[in-house]
Parts: sequence; structure tokens; C-alpha cells
Amino acid sequence: MADNPAARQPFNVLIVAQTGRLQYEALLFAASLRHMSPDFKGRLIVAMPAHGPLWTKDPTIHNQEVLAALARLQAEVLPFDSRVFGESYPQGNKIEALTLLPEGEPFVFFDTDTLVTGDLMRVPFDFDRPCASARCEGTWPQPTLYGPGYGQIWKALYDRFGLDFNASLDLTQPEGHWRRYLYFNAGYFHGPCPRKFGRLFHDYATSIRDDPPPELVGQTLYPWLDQIALPLVVQAMGGGRDAMPPGWIDGETTCHYRLFPLLYARESDHVVQTLETVAAPNWIKKVLKQHEPIRRLVYQGRGAKLRAMFDRSALPRREQAIRNRIKAAGYWIR
Repeated sequence: MADNPAARQPFNVLIVAQTGRLQYEALLFAASLRHMSPDFKGRLIVAMPAHGPLWTKDPTIHNQEVLAALARLQAEVLPFDSRVFGESYPQGNKIEALTLLPEGEPFVFFDTDTLVTGDLMRVPFDFDRPCASARCEGTWPQPTLYGPGYGQIWKALYDRFGLDFNASLDLTQPEGHWRRYLYFNAGYFHGPCPRKFGRLFHDYATSIRDDPPPELVGQTLYPWLDQIALPLVVQAMGGGRDAMPPGWIDGETTCHYRLFPLLYARESDHVVQTLETVAAPNWIKKVLKQHEPIRRLVYQGRGAKLRAMFDRSALPRREQAIRNRIKAAGYWIR
């Protein structure tokens, strides 16, 4: 099956973009998808929050050159109303945008700061078993000295929603280690039905936000709310950490680079080559160079100089150390 993309179950791809940095990231994502996955036949939907009461500034994409380039790449830019999160928690856009996708059709969501670096049609998605990105750090929760610990905090959430906490555990990890508990980066997830996935995501996230269990007292919910609710949704829909074989998403087929300086500092030569290849055509270059980080790092060559500062085989363990070195050299831009 993995060697026969034509036999793959069709699916749609969703990203969320708005005016500013995300519109240029969305353009790069679309260009990389079309370049690296020419056999992709699903819909590529760029969800865009509409201006409304939950936004003080209009998030709508008005840049006609960006919109024309997205259309040329067969990306559908569709607005949605922010009814729950909006400007106060833009990470919630991915939750509300799921209502745009057709009910009952398999989907894959990606953050816009992602490049498609391989053939997406070869990825062995099991849409009956949702999964999300395992490329994450133990950002939440942060247990206090006197408790409750990881297990008590997560169990309180599973109990809140009637889920099987024990089935979510990775028993190869020691008690009290964050990897023992189901936790993902919300930069990617997939599932069988976006409407069902979105309803659970909405219900779990708002319940945690508005009425957190007592065990969460002292825990910071922002910006981690989407990543707190996501493993609960995955568990509720029969998925888990083993639903996607390793090495595909955030590996051979996609790269969640997050910021362009970090991409040049730590990602593989193939990722850099993909970025520079899909950004090279004149019709897309004239649009992307409007964004200062892309103009400086990609088109003016500063990315290559930044890249020469780092040995990819011996990177600092913590991302903050990479950021600090880039800033000290004057190459940090976002």
C-alpha cells in the first residue's frame, strides 16, 4: 500500500492562515504540497478567520497577490466565524476551522509553518485511528513540588470525559516521566471525520478552559490548551501514539519548522533545498519577498550564513540555546 499512492484513501488537507506572517507560510505550504505530492487529489483548504467581535484587528487576508498565488496552487481560501476563541487564543482557530471540512471525509491538519518534503500520498495514514505530532517537548503540565503529579493531573482530565486513562499510558516509560502520558504537538493531526473531531476538540477545550478540574490549579493553560485537549480527542476516537508509524510526519514527508531562522539552523539539507526550490519561481518569489524573514534568509542569502554557524549532528539539546545563538549573531527575525 505504501508503494501505491493511487490506492490510498482520498483525504483533504486543512491549514489556517490570516493576514501577516501566516499568509506567506500558507503560500509556501501550498507550493511544497503541489511540488512534492503531485498525485494529491484531495482538497487543500486554507481556513481564514473572518473579522468579528472576537478580533480587534481584521485577520482577513486582503493581499490580492497572496490570494492569486494560492488560487494558482489550487488552494481554497474559505472564511469561518470565530465563535469561541478568536484573538485571545488564536491557536483555537484550528479547532473552529474544522467545521469547514466535509463531514465524514478523512482529513489531515497542518500548521502553516510546515513544509511538505515528500510525497504525502505515500504516508500510511490510518484514518480510523487518529494521531498527532510526536515531535514535542514536555511543555505541559508542570507539576509542583508538593503535587499533584503528572498521573493525577492527566487522570483527572480522562475521568472528566469518561475516557480510559490506563489505556493511554506508555508503560515503557517510568512513572512520573512526561512521555508516559499521551501528549502531542498540535501542529499536525488526522482523523476520519473533521466535524466529529472538531466537536470533541471544542467541547474538551472549552470545558478545560471554563471549568478546570481541581488537579489543574496552578497549571498554566495558555498557550497549551489545544495540546491539553488534543490527546483526549485522539483517545476518545480510538487513536493513539502508535497510530502513525514513526519517520513520516515530522520526518521524511513533512517538516514543522516553526520559524525560518530555526529551519536554517537545525533542519536537514533536504528541507532547506525544498524551501529554496519551491520559493524560486519568479511568480511566487515576487509575493514571498514581501515577507522580511523570507526575503532576508532565502533570497538575500542570510540563511546560508546562519546555517554555517551550526553543526546539525551536535545541536544544543534545548531550542532556547539555538535561539540565543542566532540572536547573538544578529540573524534572528520572525
